Amino acid sequence: MDQHVLPLEFEVREWRAAHLWQDHPKVEELKQAAQSQNLWNLFLPKGYGTLSPGLTNLEYAPLAEIMGRVLWSSEVFNCSAPDTGNMEVLAKYGSDRQKERWLRPLMAGKIRSAFLMTEPEVASSDATNIRTSIQRDGNHYIINGRKWWSSGAMNPRCDFFIVMGKTDPDAERHVQQSMIIIPKDTPGVDIIRPLRVFGSLDSPEGHAEISLQDVRVPADNMILGESRGFEIAQGRLGPGRIHHCMRLIGAAQRALELMCQRVSTRETFGKSLADYSSIRQDIAKSQCQIHQARLLTLEAADTIDRLGVKAARELIAMIKIVCPQMCCDVVDRAIQAHGGLGVCQDTPLAEFWSYARIIRLADGPDEVHMYQLGRQLIKKHRF
Repeated sequence: MDQHVLPLEFEVREWRAAHLWQDHPKVEELKQAAQSQNLWNLFLPKGYGTLSPGLTNLEYAPLAEIMGRVLWSSEVFNCSAPDTGNMEVLAKYGSDRQKERWLRPLMAGKIRSAFLMTEPEVASSDATNIRTSIQRDGNHYIINGRKWWSSGAMNPRCDFFIVMGKTDPDAERHVQQSMIIIPKDTPGVDIIRPLRVFGSLDSPEGHAEISLQDVRVPADNMILGESRGFEIAQGRLGPGRIHHCMRLIGAAQRALELMCQRVSTRETFGKSLADYSSIRQDIAKSQCQIHQARLLTLEAADTIDRLGVKAARELIAMIKIVCPQMCCDVVDRAIQAHGGLGVCQDTPLAEFWSYARIIRLADGPDEVHMYQLGRQLIKKHRF
């Protein structure tokens, strides 16, 4: 094992690979320790009153960066996706009953959750394509559809899903959608399989393909009301992108540090790797890109705090474009400097690259953010 990998980090990673859908006992101990010290649910901004530990998005952002240095560490503080987004949805839009039934145990870390939006049969980068139907039937709704990349659904403690589907397919495009809560054990819910990400099952959370066939839930499981799905999604995704981007920055910063350590201890052709001009340029370029991304993300977090998600939408789009690509580039350079060590389990680099590459697709692909940001800028600056 490489000396720069934390022993517990390595142990947990190997445990999860060998014990599918189980978590390492030490992680559960760390959760209890974090909760006892009030280092819990740190992501929920102080605007949520007593539900929040009192931090702003800007104050939380450096903590998310630290968590990004060991990717599973955000779970220790109950700050991992998709639970964070689901907690924000329920805290902001949920009814009193929904908060009592699902939000409180989720915030207490007693259960986990999943968010079901993406579908295999349509291009889900355009959420108006989604085909899952949510139809009213008296005091219930009946849901039919097929979802995949449902992160967290494989976790044995996953208790419920928040599902996005269509309640009125004939309405204007952005009011067709609604979000509803489905308990995982509801009849008609069939977890077909876990999906591998670059060969990894991402145990114990996993990413499931799920069939929903005549799934019947009470009408008061509807969040906020019919046709409010896009409104909820916009409120959910802004802060969540801050979290992802700051974790990516933490991963990139650690990758750079590992690269600096590695090149200081290796020689090729009678010369230290650290003395090669190309290596020094890669390191300098990486640090510049990391710091640029960090400052941009902190500005986005500050704008959300002061002016709201809508006012920050251009900045949110920019960080979603910049940070995953930056992390991919920095980690790729670090992998190259490590040689074969960089792609095996003895460093976190392969895991970092996989995470960054996934986020270039998750929560909206790069192309969608560039398309929308370009449209907004043209509209703003045209004659």
